[in-house]
Amino acid sequence: MKNIDDLVESAADLAERGLSKGEIADELNVSRETASWLVERSGTGAEPKAAPTGGPHDIHVDWSAIGRDSSRLHHVGSAMADLLSKQGEDVDLTIGIEKAGAPIATTVARELDTDLGTYAPTKHQWDDDDSATNDGTFSRNFAQIRNRDCYVVDDTITSGNTMTETVEAIRDQGGNPVACVVLADKRGIEDVQGVPVYSLLQVIRVGSDDDE
Repeated sequence: MKNIDDLVESAADLAERGLSKGEIADELNVSRETASWLVERSGTGAEPKAAPTGGPHDIHVDWSAIGRDSSRLHHVGSAMADLLSKQGEDVDLTIGIEKAGAPIATTVARELDTDLGTYAPTKHQWDDDDSATNDGTFSRNFAQIRNRDCYVVDDTITSGNTMTETVEAIRDQGGNPVACVVLADKRGIEDVQGVPVYSLLQVIRVGSDDDE
């Protein structure tokens, strides 16, 4: 991704392939509002609108140079595991937030010698409104919560909503989220509902709306 036109083109391609705007947001590492804006600008929505002026206040994080290479992903995952390593010896489960958080969580789990679970958040169902037909789900193909202490892993934090949802879902299952870790944090969040959040990178927007 080099510029906004590349993002618009990618959003259009994903929309044409049938992905919801929530899934597009996840694929492009942007907020849901930004994903909606990109799709509308591309003219591929169900009801095409005039291309919006201005733009959303967001920052796109492209970490595909890491994600496409297993060796790089391993090293980055190891660094993220190191951020969590002082959190306690009783943690025996790492939860990766699908989709992008799951492969990172695999490395983190291996480095910390924990079981691996995955969580699919409700944002994957989101399209043109804030409703979701189903709750988020933990995959039955991986380890289950079973009242265990957990780490939570994702690639980026944009609004913090997905991380908050995951922490709540773990607690609803009787688990205890001990700490969260992400590759990049676009909000500078220190904790989610009392659970500390660690990041390799904090991406901070400098300026105000008056600068646009």
